[in-house]
Amino acid sequence: MSDELSTPTRVRWARLRFMIVGPLLGSPPEPGALAAEIEALAARQWRHPTTDEVIRFSAKSIERWYYTARAVQDPIVALERKVPQHAGTHPSVTPTIAEVIRALREAHPRWTYQLVHDNLVAMAREDAGLLPLPGYATVCRFMKHHGLGKQRRPRRHELEEGFAQRERRSYEVRHVHGLWHCDFHKTPRKVVAASGKLLKATLFGVLDDRSRLCCHAQWYLDVENPETFVHGISQAFQKRGLPRSLMSDNGGAMLAAECEAGLERLSVLHPKTLSQSPEQNGKQEVFWAQVEGRLMAMLEGEPELTLELLNRATQAWVEQEYNQHVHSETQETPYQRCEAGPSVVRPCPGSDELRRLFRQETTRQQRRGDGTISVAGVRFEVPSAYRTLLRPTVRFARWDLSSIELVDPRKGTHLATLYPLDKEKNAERLRREVAAPTPDRPALPAKPSGIAPLLRQLMADYAATGLPPAYVPRDPTVSLPAQEREVGSDE
Repeated sequence: MSDELSTPTRVRWARLRFMIVGPLLGSPPEPGALAAEIEALAARQWRHPTTDEVIRFSAKSIERWYYTARAVQDPIVALERKVPQHAGTHPSVTPTIAEVIRALREAHPRWTYQLVHDNLVAMAREDAGLLPLPGYATVCRFMKHHGLGKQRRPRRHELEEGFAQRERRSYEVRHVHGLWHCDFHKTPRKVVAASGKLLKATLFGVLDDRSRLCCHAQWYLDVENPETFVHGISQAFQKRGLPRSLMSDNGGAMLAAECEAGLERLSVLHPKTLSQSPEQNGKQEVFWAQVEGRLMAMLEGEPELTLELLNRATQAWVEQEYNQHVHSETQETPYQRCEAGPSVVRPCPGSDELRRLFRQETTRQQRRGDGTISVAGVRFEVPSAYRTLLRPTVRFARWDLSSIELVDPRKGTHLATLYPLDKEKNAERLRREVAAPTPDRPALPAKPSGIAPLLRQLMADYAATGLPPAYVPRDPTVSLPAQEREVGSDE
């Protein structure tokens, strides 16, 4: 019945008329018997194509349908109801009333249809030129037909200079793991922390665009920050593999240097949604609604909800219900659609490698005195093997300064792990011997021998000019002045 109701009315009428006159076209009556056949059809009862009520048709109507269908190649199209010539013209809405409606909508873009009509009635009481006034249904049809519907309040980014309104479209990528969605969600329900305080929990979730599979979901007590994002997304990568792109909003946790660098090193594109445009991440917003409507609703009776209990319940609900429930749009469960593919997933590196990848890269000046560098206010020791690096390149995460990574600035490969300066350990006076020079780079002589090559060249060039010496030598046999002799005798 639902398929029948979705069929246009004109098509349903054409089917009924063709069903009535079809036997006459398939088996034409003998000459003189056509009138009797039509009278027999007029005496029968038929079902109304729209209301499903019992209805009869006159012999004259059936005769007209018969001759119309017999004269064309496509009887179904010929028997359809004709579109009235005045359809879409709104003849009862005069040009004056149309201008008043447009002026009201322009001045009040968020008024409802009813409010526009009520004000139009009030204006007609003051201005007789607006009479006769069309009814409410006619005004609604006119406004909808001309795109004069109620407008929502503009968002912040839409008020910026140069903003261009763009059309909205539903979308879905062709491959599983071709696009992931991620976001944070704050629930109004508070959980009991280890200290006994009631704190708000934040849920980090990751969904696959095509299959709607929940790749990972986990609750945290702290607010959105890069450490939470990296902790959650790393688990999603290790569970499902590496996607091709990851969509998020413009939150500070997603835009941190460590997160951007890690996704880039994993070759994962990171498109962002427009500011104040949650509909671009609509699949994620629908998932939050299910979290609140089903998961959190089933935890209403728990008096003391802890973070550990909330996470265990969430994992069970995600894996046993959400990922195994038939989606209303895809008509498949997320697990089935994910397995059906096609997939563009890639293998994920190990935990240690992931931790190293989600670090920002920078250069620091090495102190020649003790071979240390300063990163985020913490001093780190550089191995003596790299003492010649004046500005070493390092990678670090601001939330974990227990160690940082020394990398090759040209290739980005790992060279060494640097640890914070331990002055107490260095006070033990144990020092490694600096490695001797390698054979291919012999040590420089301790003492220089002879005149330097450059000076020898300068002296030779000056002698080749033939110029006399630019100084007068002093004759050692000439006695010193009396005053100088007296000074010299005193010394």
